[in-house]
Amino acid sequence: MAVGPGTLPEFFPIPGVRLGIGSAGIKKPGRKDLVVFELAPESRVAGIFTQNQFCAAPVNVSRQHLAQRAPRYLLINTGNANAGTGEQGMKDALSCCQALASAAGVDATEVLPFSTGVIGEPLPVDKIVSALPAVVADTDMGRWAEAASGIMTTDTRPKGASCQVNLDGHTVSISGISKGAGMIRPNMATMLGFIATDANIAPDVLTALASELGEESFNRITIDGDTSTNDACMLIASGQYSGPEITSDSPLLPTLRAALKQVYLDLAHAIVRDGEGATKFVTIEVSQAASQQEALDVAYTVAHSPLVKTALFASDPNWGRILAAVGRAGVAGLDLNALEIYLGDVCLVRNGGRADDYSEERGQAVMDREEITIAIDLKRGAVMERVWTCDFSHDYVTINAEYRT
Repeated sequence: MAVGPGTLPEFFPIPGVRLGIGSAGIKKPGRKDLVVFELAPESRVAGIFTQNQFCAAPVNVSRQHLAQRAPRYLLINTGNANAGTGEQGMKDALSCCQALASAAGVDATEVLPFSTGVIGEPLPVDKIVSALPAVVADTDMGRWAEAASGIMTTDTRPKGASCQVNLDGHTVSISGISKGAGMIRPNMATMLGFIATDANIAPDVLTALASELGEESFNRITIDGDTSTNDACMLIASGQYSGPEITSDSPLLPTLRAALKQVYLDLAHAIVRDGEGATKFVTIEVSQAASQQEALDVAYTVAHSPLVKTALFASDPNWGRILAAVGRAGVAGLDLNALEIYLGDVCLVRNGGRADDYSEERGQAVMDREEITIAIDLKRGAVMERVWTCDFSHDYVTINAEYRT
């Protein structure tokens, strides 16, 4: 199951970025489970990673390598997370970096590894190393769609976004792919994201954009409240377009930022739409909060409530579950008579109880939709935040109960 059509866009190639896809047979023979990004020497890379303290070996290695050298290659494998694997996991991640570096003629520190899949199992290094030369030898600018499929795990469909924007007469292309369907609550889901542009972006601006845009998109989605050991989202600027460098005071930065943000949001929303067993795409909007943290506390309490999520799956307008979640979000001094709660355009709660004009029929009409907004107006301040989530279905339990079989 998934919400919406989920069709991939027409990807705009990114000059300076080439992709290779291969099969190492990590989990299933013949499955495309290796993806390599080859980056032009002038490329700059910034990213954000999971805050899970049990972060995977490839996360540690990527952080270390990113701090040492400008990356020339990204290596992604699916089917095995290389997480919870101790010192051997670090050695295995480094071995894969060295193998790719040898095949490509670069230093191992110029390779960033990423893994996703089952936690706690040794990485099948020999399979990956054997498959890498063919992948490195077969990179191409036009393989974004194949790469989107090559990084999937429990995803039911590949996820991608692409656009072009005009910067003072210069055309800039942006393309990105993401994966994730369960163990999703990024804290920077199991999620990976890779976004590339041919714009020439100053290093400090690139780092700021990677952090800010990740916070506004991937850090505002949740499937089940579980932060993965392997989350990462990388922003690549190849610098191959013909325009000037984008600096912090460049008048072109707001336009580029807006285009990048839309790609980030599209990729993040695609993860929610493909949440394991999902049948609903839900926007939770908290407005007039006293602080950002307060708004997010309320939004996530509603988004993570199993009772709210199962009611969504049943298309049951059981508004009392939403009210209860708001009440236990830990907001000090909440004025129950002032706040309002809406399901779509239907007011559920006003003056401390059910709204006078609410009817079950109106609530049901909203709940029957695939895409739903739950809006909570706290009447306490000027801050607004949005979080995106989905429902809990029978299939979510089945998928995760049978994940290793």
